[in-house]
Formats: sequence, structure tokens, C-alpha cells
Amino acid sequence: MKIIFAGTPVFAASALEALIAAGHKIVLVLTQPDRPAGRGMKMVASAVKLLALEHNLTLLQPATLKSPEIHLRLQEFEADVMVVAAYGLILPEVVLNIPTLGCLNIHASLLPRWRGAAPIQRAILAGDQETGITIMQMDVGLDTGAMLLKESVPIGQTDTTATLHAKLCLLGAHNIVKALILLQQQKLIAKVQDDTLACYAPKIKKLEAKIDWQLNSDQISRVVRAFNPSPGAYTFWQGKMLKIWQVKLIVGESGKPGEIISVGRDGVAVACNGGVLLLEILQKSGGKKLTSVEFLTGSCLQLGDSFD
Repeated sequence: MKIIFAGTPVFAASALEALIAAGHKIVLVLTQPDRPAGRGMKMVASAVKLLALEHNLTLLQPATLKSPEIHLRLQEFEADVMVVAAYGLILPEVVLNIPTLGCLNIHASLLPRWRGAAPIQRAILAGDQETGITIMQMDVGLDTGAMLLKESVPIGQTDTTATLHAKLCLLGAHNIVKALILLQQQKLIAKVQDDTLACYAPKIKKLEAKIDWQLNSDQISRVVRAFNPSPGAYTFWQGKMLKIWQVKLIVGESGKPGEIISVGRDGVAVACNGGVLLLEILQKSGGKKLTSVEFLTGSCLQLGDSFD
């Protein structure tokens, strides 16, 4: 099949690599323009761009897909299908209609659950027991198209966005290859989504990662896991930001929410509004991630202190 691939981050690059390995003809790769990143704000290419260059694939990086010029350019490739994965640009209806068989999206949730930009984080925050991959026929709505293929994966009690992302990268790559085989065989069955079951997964805002110690221990644990690796759950101690990267739910004496109720080799135990959390990996602003033992060696954190 002649495929146009549109994607930007590692999640998308995993799918592109699988399509290349499966022998599909990638006639064009679309990815976001290079962006400044890091402390030096140097221009950085996307994971998809780097992979496309490695395989000498034709590459375009338009800032928008709304112009008639880009529409004409896409038509020149006479693609059978476009595969889209975490691309980051809206596909206008005219673009959706260019490939003969339309556009297939690799979405990181079990649709209609969690439509939108941050399905992995929202699934963890909500306490979902499972998530997965949906291969969807794209339409003009936001992740509203017919579902073609789904596969689930459980969300473990220690899963973070980072660990789930890694699992879903592999699952997405596997399922898009499978979906294209079934598409060629005309065996894909489209199932309309039930809009009444849909939830919206908006982009993550940094303020959401601030720990509210009035929540119970399970809710705070989910905040820590959902915002690992980015932007990182945080609290304030002595007026300075402190990031919390790993916690464990434990049984302990209750106290004032945010109060340190014990300090030891196992970690720093903090009272919540229902339950106790053991802080296992912490990071001062500008410092390195440290285990609780390492952190306590170089800090004056002590029993009775409170986090804000």
C-alpha cells in the first residue's frame, strides 16, 4: 500500500518504524516543524523526522494543512491511506478525503473513553483499570470516527505515564500493521462510537501537577504517576518547589494533611486527607532526583514539617 504517514513524537515513530519493517511503501512523511528545546533552546527535530531521514523518506514539515498548496502537494502522492499518530495538527476535511481509503488514526485510549490530547495521563488520574489502543477511521470531529480495531492493556498500581506510554507505543505499532493487513483484505469492521460514553482528555497544565494534600493518598499517588515524566508532581517545602517522582501507599497514623509524620530509611511518610504516603524519590528545584535516603542526607527535612 502507498502510505502517507503523519506523526511527531516517539509514539508515532514506533508506528512508522513498524510500517517500514512490514514492507509498506511510505510515499511521504509529515511531521511538525523543528522546535526549540532544552536549556539552550536549540532547534530540535522530531523523532519521526529523524527516522524518516534515516530511511531516506520524502519529508514535509508544514506549519498548517489548511493551505490549497499543501492539498495539491498531498494529492500528487496518490496515497491509498494516511496513517496518523500524535501528529499535532488538525486535518481539514479536504485532507481527510485525499487518500483513497481515508485516514487511520492510532489513538492511545479505548475509545470512546478519553478523546483528546492527553489520554494516558487522564486515564491514570481517573483511576481507570485499563487503557489501550484504538485504530480509528478519522472524520472531522475530535477522535469521533468509527473504531476499526482495539486492544486493551491493564493499568498497574505502579504504572506511570512513562511506563504506559512505552507499552502503548508497542501496542500501537503492532495494531496499525494488523489493521492495514485487514484493510487490504477488506476485513476491517467499522463500529460507531457511543458518544454518551466519551470523556474529554485536555492538554496537561502545569498547575494540575501541584499536589493537593487535602486529597486522599490514592488520589495523590495517581497525580504523581500521571505527571511522571512531565511536568512532574510538585509541592512546596520552606517556600521552595520540591518534585515528587515516586510514592507508595502505606498504613500509618493520620495527621494534618501535608504533615511529615515519620522520617526513616524507608522514606518520608506524609499524612493526606485520608491515608498516608511514603515519598520514595524526590527532587529539589535545580537538583537531581534522589531516593529518600539520599535526599535526607543533604536536607534538614524533619518530623513535623509540612508541605504546602
